[in-house]
Amino acid sequence: MDNKLAIFGGKPVRDRFLPFHQPTIEQEEEKEVLETLRSGWLTTGPKTKQFEERFAQYVGAKHAIAVNSGTAALHLALNAIELQEGDEVITTPFTFAATAEVILYFKAKPVFVDITLDSLNVDVNQIERAVSPRTKALLPVHIAGYPCGMDAITDIAGKHNLAVIEDAAHAIPARYHGRMVGAIGDLTAFSFYATKPITTGEGGMITTDNDEYAEKCRVMRLHGISHDAWKRYTVQGSWYYEIIYPGYKYNLTDIAAAIGLHQLRKCDKMHDMRQEIARAFDEGFRDVPEVETPVVNNRCQHAWHLYVIRLKLEMLRCDRAQFVKALLAENIGVSVHFIPLHLHPYYRNRYGYQAEDFPNAKHAYDRIISLPIYPRMTDGDICDVINGVRKVVEWYRV
Repeated sequence: MDNKLAIFGGKPVRDRFLPFHQPTIEQEEEKEVLETLRSGWLTTGPKTKQFEERFAQYVGAKHAIAVNSGTAALHLALNAIELQEGDEVITTPFTFAATAEVILYFKAKPVFVDITLDSLNVDVNQIERAVSPRTKALLPVHIAGYPCGMDAITDIAGKHNLAVIEDAAHAIPARYHGRMVGAIGDLTAFSFYATKPITTGEGGMITTDNDEYAEKCRVMRLHGISHDAWKRYTVQGSWYYEIIYPGYKYNLTDIAAAIGLHQLRKCDKMHDMRQEIARAFDEGFRDVPEVETPVVNNRCQHAWHLYVIRLKLEMLRCDRAQFVKALLAENIGVSVHFIPLHLHPYYRNRYGYQAEDFPNAKHAYDRIISLPIYPRMTDGDICDVINGVRKVVEWYRV
């Protein structure tokens, strides 16, 4: 192993940069998109309907409603439960912007609950004390694709008559005690952004077993126009339509759905590949005490959207930022998921949050690094990531 890092003039572990993520788009997706383009039907239509049907079947939900982003999925889910101004939604600060901002769309309040350090998910033991007369819903986030403690969450929701809306942007195909994420809460929101376990470029899906919620989401995703408005341009359709509610422009295109159909078909295979990479990382860092690897309960299936390590900074002569800079210099693309919401200026200024208000979220944020984990990685790529992390640790070891 080299005794100098590339950042200090040594030879990097890789000659070429390894991107943090690359989607797995193959000939099947290309062919389906081309057929869609040639069909003359580009926007929401038969391909989208087929994608919805197959997705609902895959996760075991009665309904699946395709939309143009995971953010739109969360927004429509909250709209379906009729979130109102002044209501509160309990969620985690350890998440991406979308989780809380959709709550703010309604002039409602996101109420943060700290995380557990082992899972990085919301601490279910702290949720109930955050419930107030204004609480309308619980919004857990399955960080990195690892399921939250859904039994406790649904028990609390039932006790206080609250809706459960799962942010499953990372969590396909995750399972909690044998149940597929997407068929547990009242509504579940998935993301098909370019970096997600399955992708449509941009896109999302809402799943639910509730007929009323499903119908609301379908209507609201396309300007509040009456059900199956897309059919008005088919032989079965009619030029006449009615606006039932003031809705949104959140529909998914058939071009995107064409990609999604084949991504969904390969979902299990791609998950198996990500899981093998996770196992290789676990083994590669087993004898590196400065690095904590993800903890997984054997009753849960981790989706492995992200592989997040935590640095034991007390054993290193650097902070997380220096560690990331050194890995990038080794030509290893990495990222950080996430900067907790209570640390951002908007939430600090509006709610007066201090960094230590959610100490576990702050502690984790200072130490976490997300490593590349995607099916297009070769065995050599995986070894390079392991060797890169080990090399940086050796350089900065106390």
